[in-house]
Amino acid sequence: MSVVCIVPARGGSKGIPRKNLRPVGGVPLVARSVAAARAAARVDDVVVSTDDAEIAAVAEAYGARAVMRPDALATDTASSEAALLHVLEVLAGEGAHPDLVVFLQCTSPFTTAAEIDRCVAALDDPRAAAAFSVTADHGFLWTPGPDGFLVGINHVWTEPRKRRQDLPPQFRETGSIYVMRTAAFLERRTRFCGPVVAVPIDVPCAEIDSPLDLQVAEAVARVVEAGDDKPPAAERAAGIRALIMDFDGVHTDDRVMVGVDGDEYVTCSRSDGMGVEMLRKSGLHLLILSKEVSSVVAARGRKLKVEVRHGIEDKLPEMTRWLAEKGVPSAQACYIGNDINDAACLEAAGLAVVPADAHPDVVALADIVTRKRGGRGAIRELAELLLASRPGAPGP
Repeated sequence: MSVVCIVPARGGSKGIPRKNLRPVGGVPLVARSVAAARAAARVDDVVVSTDDAEIAAVAEAYGARAVMRPDALATDTASSEAALLHVLEVLAGEGAHPDLVVFLQCTSPFTTAAEIDRCVAALDDPRAAAAFSVTADHGFLWTPGPDGFLVGINHVWTEPRKRRQDLPPQFRETGSIYVMRTAAFLERRTRFCGPVVAVPIDVPCAEIDSPLDLQVAEAVARVVEAGDDKPPAAERAAGIRALIMDFDGVHTDDRVMVGVDGDEYVTCSRSDGMGVEMLRKSGLHLLILSKEVSSVVAARGRKLKVEVRHGIEDKLPEMTRWLAEKGVPSAQACYIGNDINDAACLEAAGLAVVPADAHPDVVALADIVTRKRGGRGAIRELAELLLASRPGAPGP
């Protein structure tokens, strides 16, 4: 069966402004959903439905296709089903008719590829029309009775109290994963479009709807996703003594203009330049390390008063030599790069950072993915993070 995963992610949010772009564990919420879907073996295509250009850019940077939805489908009252139906209409217009639709919600940041595959597999049963992720719930539920006093829903409160494990099985939606047969969904226009299968999962199922939820999710990410021998990214940022920066796609937006005489021109951000100046004045060791041999790279380095080493095919040995010259161990070095030739340096550095529009293969190696794109404020964002993490830095 062909399977499309759709991730609705509108730009507006009342509880948390720009919620779908807020990072958990250094990765924007929408990007976490896209990454999980792309890693799922049973998913063929991933589409993000949005009304926001920045969300679209992040989604595409992580390997999804972005479909821009009409304003009428991006209001507080518009349903998720309406966004799903719009994407299916767009796909049908292109001749694509997937058998199954996976619906992921960005507000569930810990969804995994394995869980998605399990929910899809539940529809291998031809009798089922839909499946969704659940968690076992052993709570005693109450509701107001006709007289206003509470009565038990799933237990007889007037009898001796049963053990929780003796209650009838019951499940609570995690809100993270839903899978529907496309034909049934198009007919009924609701995610519960026929016989439903519950797929229990046993992972953090926090849904992010408030600033406190976001803080809790960040704390959970530190526990669940941090390696046993590697402290959280925020702690490592505090110990960074050197920053190595790729040039194209980091200091620039990865585009180049070429004149008739062969001269090349690129666009850089003044905001990024200020970020570099702030880091230089803080005493951080700085290096621009580029594969390209270019007078533009050298000129930008002179302007920023930053050492440049360019024309470097194999960057890792050069980075290692430079760190040795500065007396900085790799564990105290941060590397920011955007493409596959940066992979070795990202893996070797104590803190690996990529811009929002980095290649998906290196995004998977990153400890932090900036909200800003390369050449559009990514370095300034990183500079502010590094400076705020240093001991004695003023609080927010």
